[in-house]
Amino acid sequence: MTTWIIKTDMPGDGPRLAVKDAIDVAGLPTTAGCEAVAERAEPAAADAPVVAAARAQGARVAGKANLNELCMAADGVNPWSGTPVNPLDPSRVPGGSSSGSAVAVATGEADVAFGTDTSGSIRIPAACCGIAGLKTTNGRVPLEGVHPLSPTLDVVGPMGRDVAAVVLGMGLIEPGFTPAPYDPALPVARLRVDGVDPAIDAAIDDALRLLGPITDVTSPLYGQGAGVNGVIVSAEGWRQNGHLLDAPSKLSGRIHRRIQQMKDVSEAGMIDWALGARKELRAELDAILARHAAIALPVLTCVAPEPGAADESDLVLTTLTGQANVAGLPAFALPVPLPGSHLPASVQLIGEAGSEERLCGLAAALEAALS
Repeated sequence: MTTWIIKTDMPGDGPRLAVKDAIDVAGLPTTAGCEAVAERAEPAAADAPVVAAARAQGARVAGKANLNELCMAADGVNPWSGTPVNPLDPSRVPGGSSSGSAVAVATGEADVAFGTDTSGSIRIPAACCGIAGLKTTNGRVPLEGVHPLSPTLDVVGPMGRDVAAVVLGMGLIEPGFTPAPYDPALPVARLRVDGVDPAIDAAIDDALRLLGPITDVTSPLYGQGAGVNGVIVSAEGWRQNGHLLDAPSKLSGRIHRRIQQMKDVSEAGMIDWALGARKELRAELDAILARHAAIALPVLTCVAPEPGAADESDLVLTTLTGQANVAGLPAFALPVPLPGSHLPASVQLIGEAGSEERLCGLAAALEAALS
């Protein structure tokens, strides 16, 4: 039952929608996967706009999906609400923080799911569970009724077993959403980054070459982007969640430490540096995207890890994902075969701001080539 915090099984014949329990569903409390929040949570007075839009398209809420506590970790491990089981390998983490959303669609308990993504929380569990997921452009999808972590970086996006399910999810959020066909005249930029398992790099290269030639590119600022993400999340996350330190027994030890660390980082006065670095990274990636259909790199440097030292595993999992949040750009996660492994790799396709239609078309072309 750890996939769900609340199972609803609403009747109807529309698509079954799993909603991460950081997003309001009318009549149900929003716990954010945290005992301290759950104890004070009243049933939501109204659906969040993304849920209201989905219901207006005929979706039925299958339940509120489990997540990392307060959306503050990337492994999916939650001592309070339980840890969803990775359906590809129960000895591995499911990824997070949208862990239950990923597992619900991977196991067929939902047709589509909504997750949130601040540092990779849609793409990381999608990669760990072998499904597809889309981090939307910052500001494209309304955040009303969504439990905030870092409002500058938070987004809502769809997750599904394949590209078609992700497109269905975008259509539930935005009626009439239609992918744009991939134009092979524009090459894909293959971003090379340090620290990736060579087998994963090779698997992603093999997949991308099915579409045509790829152009190697570098981004001198990409590496520091993960640290920029951390500074912004800390400054804003402390403002949103600092009051919860008053109830230490209602937080896991890791999250209590993390909120304290957020306070320390926000008091270090690095936010001006981070916001400046954010503009520079966006300009650098925009310059690459002006000449390419998308930027491609792995979602993860390794396959889904086994549960380990929590803070270390988070750093491993978010190394390559928080940069898209910092830059405000959409990013699609798609599984690709990893020869010799029972677990897949996952390619991350980053597009221009507002280019979800083209990004979904590119992902669909790559999925078709792989099949």
